[in-house]
Amino acid sequence: MSKNITDNFPQNIYNLCSQIPKGKISTYKLIAQFFYNSPSYSRMVGKVLSRCYKCKPTFDTQNYHCDEVHCYRVIRSDFSLGGFVDNFGKNQTETKRKKLASEGVFFDKKGRLVKELRKKVIFLFAQNSKK
Repeated sequence: MSKNITDNFPQNIYNLCSQIPKGKISTYKLIAQFFYNSPSYSRMVGKVLSRCYKCKPTFDTQNYHCDEVHCYRVIRSDFSLGGFVDNFGKNQTETKRKKLASEGVFFDKKGRLVKELRKKVIFLFAQNSKK
């Protein structure tokens, strides 16, 4: 990891994730590779997304939404859901699963993206997405 992480690294991650369209997902690893050509930054990407300032609680449903960044559309490279923790430290993995299912992205009983969807729903970022 020879490259320095810049102060705008979080904003770059948020900008990139905001490009993931409904019904598509990406992985922490793909995002790390996109910016740094290395999967070594995958955890850093996860950390940044866990602190997404655009996620807002909707207390009537105990649900969280992120209409701008779409951080819930990022999963682990093993096709499992990964974490999704709200601002109160409460695990919202089931919320993440439901949000993605409402967009046509489904997971099996083990919590992995169903095999039939894997090639269809992975969103690959265009090179001109880097800012």
